[in-house]
Amino acid sequence: MSRLPLIQPESATGAAAELLAVVKKALGVTPNMTKAMANSPAVLKGYLEFSGALAGGALAAPVREQIALLVAQENGCDYCLSAHTYIATNLAGLNAAQADHARHGHSDDPRVQAALTFAATVVRTRGDIEDTDLKAAREAGLSDTEIAEVVGHVALNVFTNYFNKSAETDIDWPVVRH
Repeated sequence: MSRLPLIQPESATGAAAELLAVVKKALGVTPNMTKAMANSPAVLKGYLEFSGALAGGALAAPVREQIALLVAQENGCDYCLSAHTYIATNLAGLNAAQADHARHGHSDDPRVQAALTFAATVVRTRGDIEDTDLKAAREAGLSDTEIAEVVGHVALNVFTNYFNKSAETDIDWPVVRH
């Protein structure tokens, strides 16, 4: 059972109700993570705005999902592993093998591999990367825009991982365990 109450859209009021309605309209469902975040409309709004901004960036949806899977695996977040496995394989066009490989930082696509390698370094060093890490990412073909967005996606996913682990959010996706 979630440690934070799951704010139900039909009983939410004010900003929480407005934000949960935005989630439902965009996704067709209201995931438990957003219901838990609605305890603080500021948290939910921050998540939605950061996620929305990055979704309009240079990294394609499949790459974003592969980074999310890697970060969730690294942080041991079963909620996010479950959600992103579903999204990756049902909405972003990855197959089950690609999703599984991404969890462990692997891709057959050299540019995706570069993004995953860099993302893994950012997660494992908590952002304390070396100049050689940047050089390797650039040599593998990542632009500075893509490098910046990889860091952004790592940060976004660390936030959701920590949030869901702290809240022990009830998993409302097909369950995947780290």
